[in-house]
Amino acid sequence: MNEVVGRDDLLLLTLDTLRYDVAVELTAAGRLPHLAAHLPGGTWEKRHAPGNFTYASHQAMFAGFLPTPAAPGPHPRLFAARFAGSETTAGRTFVFDTPDLVSALAGHGYRTVCIGGVGFFNRQGALGSVLPGLFQESHWEPEFSVASPTSFEAQVDRAERIVTALPADQRLFLFLNASALHQPNWFHLPGATREAGDTLQTHAAALEYIDRHVGRLFAAMGSRRRCFAVVCSDHGTTYGDDGYTGHRLGHEAVWTVPYAHFFLEPSA
Repeated sequence: MNEVVGRDDLLLLTLDTLRYDVAVELTAAGRLPHLAAHLPGGTWEKRHAPGNFTYASHQAMFAGFLPTPAAPGPHPRLFAARFAGSETTAGRTFVFDTPDLVSALAGHGYRTVCIGGVGFFNRQGALGSVLPGLFQESHWEPEFSVASPTSFEAQVDRAERIVTALPADQRLFLFLNASALHQPNWFHLPGATREAGDTLQTHAAALEYIDRHVGRLFAAMGSRRRCFAVVCSDHGTTYGDDGYTGHRLGHEAVWTVPYAHFFLEPSA
């Protein structure tokens, strides 16, 4: 990562609330062609989330604690704040002296941009301003929110405009929090109703919706130079599993998340 940082653009795409089992099932069934085309080995890596809801998980990820491989470690990290005694900082780790990765990348000449989704990024109050406040530039509109049936395509539209407006020599760190999977997501499944509510099936439909538009995001981020992309969930959620509904709880469906990182090569 010490070679990547300063050379390549960077993308962190969090598919908010995405369950590992749904991601794996849809990928195996060929229902996520645009995401699957970039996944190493054509599948997701099974990892454990650093938090069980959006705010906690993103605070950890922005400090360098991306989801941890779901197998005994230690597992060297891609990014890490300098911390005496850290057992997951290795020679290939990009080590920074700031409290968070975002400001560290800004110090290395990156334009840091946040495209928010769920309420923790909407800047409508003090709490919703903490995470986007880490970035030099942040964007949130009602069209990006959990209530919008067209949230992800609107977010990608904004990302395309941001990339196009940047000077060619300006490195970019783009963070995008995709809200489409978070409840309510019933409107992504044809025939589903508000009264019937959200289900695993509507969750899956929301992921297919994201896949239909993610190719544009990848194309934009790979249009100027090589881009290192991290795509993952921040936590899962429950739909009646063992009697649980939602997240911010300690269920396997919440802690287990899909993860991938890969390079987006420059367009021809």
